[in-house]
Amino acid sequence: MEKQELIDKINGVLAEEFEAEVENLKPEAGIKDTLQLDSLSLVDMVALIESEFGVKIPSNEVGKILTFADLYDYIYERSAK
Repeated sequence: MEKQELIDKINGVLAEEFEAEVENLKPEAGIKDTLQLDSLSLVDMVALIESEFGVKIPSNEVGKILTFADLYDYIYERSAK
């Protein structure tokens, strides 16, 4: 899958699940603020990503994924393998 296709799919899944506008999901935007995630919803988001994209995000990696760009890169790098 091309990276832009993957980004579009990630944005679609997150926008639907967390009732956000796709146009607000910008690469430089902070995930927690944009999606208004608390610690429980963050766990839900990680589970959703793992389920939808078949990418495991260990708990020690979650804190390093702060922006949508971080998330896109993380998923892209691991799904390309």
